[in-house]
Order: sequence, then structure tokens, then C-alpha cells
Amino acid sequence: GMPMEIIVGKMFKLEIWETLLSSMRIGEVAEFWCDAIHTGMYALVSRGMRRIAEGRDPLEGQKHRCGMGNMFDYHSTGYDDLDELQRTPQPLIFIMELFRVEEPSAYKRDTWAMSKEEKLAAVPVLHSEGNRLVLRKEFRQAAAKYQEAVICLRNLQVKEKPWEDGWLKLENLITPLVLNYCQCQLELGEYYEVLEHTTELLQKHNDNAKAYFKRAKAHAAVWNEREAREDFLRVAHLDPSMAAAVKKELKQLGERMRKKHVEDRKRYQRLF
Repeated sequence: GMPMEIIVGKMFKLEIWETLLSSMRIGEVAEFWCDAIHTGMYALVSRGMRRIAEGRDPLEGQKHRCGMGNMFDYHSTGYDDLDELQRTPQPLIFIMELFRVEEPSAYKRDTWAMSKEEKLAAVPVLHSEGNRLVLRKEFRQAAAKYQEAVICLRNLQVKEKPWEDGWLKLENLITPLVLNYCQCQLELGEYYEVLEHTTELLQKHNDNAKAYFKRAKAHAAVWNEREAREDFLRVAHLDPSMAAAVKKELKQLGERMRKKHVEDRKRYQRLF
């Protein structure tokens, strides 16, 4: 019940479909006869579509390998007619209707569908959109933009050798995005997520004062007093220009902890 989307040039499993669609006009319904040399992957494509139509995961039960590799593992598509087609490839007729064509600039690609150049070009745009949303205090939407930018860069970084020039250049772009994401999560009250991301960042960059500062605020929010004080003091040591901000945060932390202790004592007195 849903039209299918094909991104031309991204090597869809049944490559002949790209050729067929490129010959059509919008609104046209066309029938194509295709020789068996072009239809060898149809059984795998059809299996995925049938599973989607049945409300199932098209990758259900597959191992992390190519489609043909899974065929060798399980010796069946799960559908008798497709198994027969797999054993004896033959010409097929496809009937297609073209609903819409979008220009490359109009189509919002998922990260996986972007080239290296497209990912690099998308990062500053996403960063800018995130900053704009922060100014409007739309922190959840801003966090999503920063996260998408980080994913683009991480996908590129895995192809580089760790700690070499290419990897480090990408890491320098990732770090401020992660810090911006963590600031949004602080505003949203997602303190444990901030602890997770800042700790991971500090394992690679143990001199990043801003990461310590955000982690300290998250520790303070979840009543980890000792850890918060240690991180705040580390910030003042690494970046003396932040000493005033650290002093203010430590004062607020002390006041909050004293208030908590008083409330705890009252609560225990009522229990006994």
C-alpha cells in the first residue's frame, strides 16, 4: 500500500529497475520484459517486499553478511515460488507506475545514502540548524540535528586509521557537536546520557574542560557530590578563565546538598 522509493545511482539490488524507471514519465504506467540476465536478484528483492507486506522485518533471521551469503546459509527464501525462480532463472515482466521524481537537491537522503562529500557538506548545515534551534529553546530538535551530524562524521571516521591525521581532523569536528548535544540533554534533564557521552569523550580527550564542566553539572543533578566536586575542580585547573563559573557552581552544589541533608533528616525522623 506504500509506493517504493529508489535512489538512482545507489546500486539497488535489482539495478535494471533504475534503467527502466529512468525511461518513464511521471504518471506513466509501463510494462517491461527483462531477460533472465537482469533478473537474478529478483527472488531476494521480492522476499524483502513480501516480509514488509506481512508486517515482518525484511532482514529477520539474517546474519551480518550479503543477501547471497544468507541464501547459502539457509538454502531457501521461505517462499516456494521464489525458491523455484532461484533454481531456474527466467525472463520476467515488470509493470511499473511512476508517481513522482525528485531532484537530488530536494530529496533528503538518509545518512547511509550519502557520499563522503555529501556527508561533509551536511555537517555544517546540521550544526547551524542545531544552533538556531537552541536559540529558540527547542532543545530536543536541536539535539537531533547535532546527533545526525555526529553520525555523518562517525561513518567517515571508521574508514580512517585511529589517531592519524584524517581521523583527528574528523574528531576535532565531532567533539564540539557532542558537547552541544550534551548541553541540550542537560536542558532536557537527561543527566545519565550526559554522563555517558562526556565520559566517553574524556577517555579520548582528558584535557577538555568543557566536557568536565558538563559532566560535573550532570553529577551534581543526580546527587553525585564527590564526583561533581572533582570534575569542577578539574575544570578550574585546566581552564583558569572558568574559575568564576566553577566557584558559582560549587556554591550552588553546597547549598543543594545542605538542603537535601536537612530534608533527609526530617524524612527519617518521621519514619521513626
